Amino acid sequence: MLTTLSLILAAACLIPAGGKLTNHPQMRASAARFGIAWQRYQLIGLAELGAAVGVLAGLLWRPLGLAAGMCLAVLLLAAILTHVRTGDRGRELMPALLILAIDALYLALAFSS
Repeated sequence: MLTTLSLILAAACLIPAGGKLTNHPQMRASAARFGIAWQRYQLIGLAELGAAVGVLAGLLWRPLGLAAGMCLAVLLLAAILTHVRTGDRGRELMPALLILAIDALYLALAFSS
């Protein structure tokens, strides 16, 4: 179960990371809407990529996966706060909320096993 959840969480991190790191126009628009300089927004993509790698590495060494999952939770909480501050509701918040829920489940399973 933890392996499957790790793969899902890593994929959920890689999708937005890919958009940020490949200059996807929708990601550029999001950065502008949030008032974040594009170069700084790309750093979020690097953090998402790092989280994906860390969660997968956690399959081999659990402490690394736990650290990645906890850092991802902080990143997602900041993303939710940023969305709320710009007036986003519902549909715009859903991806961050969903990934945060997956991350919480991942952390619960990783800590308990």
